[in-house]
Amino acid sequence: MPSESGHTAFVTGGTGFVGSHLVELLLSEGFSEVRCLVRTDLKFLDGLPVKIIRGDMADLDALSSGVAGVDYVFHSAALTRARDWNEFMTANVDGTERLLQVVEDVNPGVRKVLLTSSLAAIGRCERDVATESDPLLPISQYGRSKMLMEGVAARFFDTVPSVVIRPPAVYGPRESDIFTFFKSVSRGICPIVGSGKEKAISLVHVRDLVTGMLQAALSERTRGKTYFLGSPTPYSWHEIRDASATALGRRVVTLPIPSALVGSVGAVSEFIGQLTGSLPALNREKATEIKSACKMCDHSNAASDFGYAPGVDLWTGVKETIEWYRKEEWL
Repeated sequence: MPSESGHTAFVTGGTGFVGSHLVELLLSEGFSEVRCLVRTDLKFLDGLPVKIIRGDMADLDALSSGVAGVDYVFHSAALTRARDWNEFMTANVDGTERLLQVVEDVNPGVRKVLLTSSLAAIGRCERDVATESDPLLPISQYGRSKMLMEGVAARFFDTVPSVVIRPPAVYGPRESDIFTFFKSVSRGICPIVGSGKEKAISLVHVRDLVTGMLQAALSERTRGKTYFLGSPTPYSWHEIRDASATALGRRVVTLPIPSALVGSVGAVSEFIGQLTGSLPALNREKATEIKSACKMCDHSNAASDFGYAPGVDLWTGVKETIEWYRKEEWL
């Protein structure tokens, strides 16, 4: 990747899992200034040489300060869990529209705005491996919010140079949802829906993802387009189990979960979350996605247009991730 010395960027969601890795990449690639929208806690940004913009996606003054004069805007702020549809709509759809309107008004000379969507926007798909040409038929509120976010982005394509990327499931250091799977395996139990033998999921390492995000932003060929940024190859759950057990040094017992029971498990998890005031990673909608949504994607368009080439193999990525969890005493 060419040096980006002297360029500036504004990042939303920089305190989170993907966003913090993206910020680190921008700094390592020579961006002279990286501004980050921060509501309260610096979290993973603590100690990094970034310019903090205090505020949130509803704060027009903060957004204006963030985007003014920068070369690139990376929008990765989003809710992946919410208590109701209004929360998803406010954060994922209205927030994106507000940001793009501010960019249009304050920084019409921006080089590129990169917007992070999700494979969840696809939902049901006639084929096992989704492409960008497949219709959007989301089956969760989160997926629907990302579909609507993409619709907002499309309305600005003529006036704001932008590109949309759709990651599948993302793993790596700092991730907290797939972490629950690794935690279960660390206890010697590996829950698997279905046979576990067939290719079932695109699981991209965060380092590959943020590299692809930067490539998409820098490319002259991506304006007004949408790209999947997937893993080197789809994986089976048996492959994920074996890579996890090896990295953990554990013998594990595979716990088959019949597809018909996934909804019930999600309902129970959601009920417990309501009692405890938490938002569990598994709820009824997530259970429906596990059973019925497309979980694999084809990134050949990204490879063709800007050289996206994910290189972190599953065994290396899982080992690195688990080492981080142990170092930080998550495991």
